[in-house]
Amino acid sequence: MSYCTECGTELILKENPDEEGSLVPYCPACEKFRWPGFNTAVNMVVLNPAKDRVLLIRQYGRPWYILVAGYVNKGEDAEDAVAREIREEIGAEVTEIHFNHSHYFPPSNTLMLNFAAVLASEEIHINKEVDDYSWFTIEEAKQNIAHGSLAEAFLNGWFGAPFVWPDLNYPPR
Repeated sequence: MSYCTECGTELILKENPDEEGSLVPYCPACEKFRWPGFNTAVNMVVLNPAKDRVLLIRQYGRPWYILVAGYVNKGEDAEDAVAREIREEIGAEVTEIHFNHSHYFPPSNTLMLNFAAVLASEEIHINKEVDDYSWFTIEEAKQNIAHGSLAEAFLNGWFGAPFVWPDLNYPPR
């Protein structure tokens, strides 16, 4: 961030009075610190009611399977974003939401918050954002998720494997 989001003045770096040695963008015109912002998104390990199958989707003409995901709206709780994104993208209702893990993803300047979400049924009604979907057993989901992706790290972590964060050489394999 180079310019003030309020007045457009070029920012300078100024020492944070609360943290010695930390430089933070500062607007000399507004006389306020302008903390760097980032996006916040959710993605979900979507489970059937029996919790023995995982829903993976394909989007935007890409050949690999990923998790359902979307951005958190201003003023929205992450859990509400989980339920909303699932309702919007796959037309399903959620009965349980459990936080899994978070990870900052530099390519999109996004803090990803991962959850597991249990659906009321396996009946799905995809919207135009989703090209295709499939229900997989847990082992099949691990085999079919985009390898080398953040989605793979979250999926494997939910099922007890160590979280292995991807290198940033996208696209996934």
